[in-house]
Amino acid sequence: MIEKGDKAPDFALVDADGKTWTLAELCGGAEKPGFILYFYPRDDTPGCTVEACSFRDSYARFAQKGIRVVGISPDSPADHAKFRKKYSLPFILLSDPERKTLEAYGAWGEKVLYGLKRMGVIRSTFVIGGDGIVTKVFPKVTPAGHAELILDGL
Repeated sequence: MIEKGDKAPDFALVDADGKTWTLAELCGGAEKPGFILYFYPRDDTPGCTVEACSFRDSYARFAQKGIRVVGISPDSPADHAKFRKKYSLPFILLSDPERKTLEAYGAWGEKVLYGLKRMGVIRSTFVIGGDGIVTKVFPKVTPAGHAELILDGL
């Protein structure tokens, strides 16, 4: 997994509206505060919905600090669009169906669910500065209250 102080791996991924976003575009440059990049397993599932709604409910506080929120999952842009509309999510959701970005950040790997081992998304969050350097890492996230935890640490 990427650690604090590492250069964030670059990516070019499509959002719910078909727009391609890159790391450099989201960072905005050294004079900018950067962004929150969170990885989640699947749109419209219980834990992912709790986490997304936590970011939605705290979105104004992130925006006041000039910080964008960006979610990434393997879901399609169409699934992201439905999820965003259903829960009024005001932030960017990126699609990584080939899991290349998930793997680059260490957010794809072996998980144990109900005693069964399988490969999947490791729910994790990274705070990335305007210069593209990772300033905080939240591995193995608990969805409820996660956004507030990040805000408290900014």
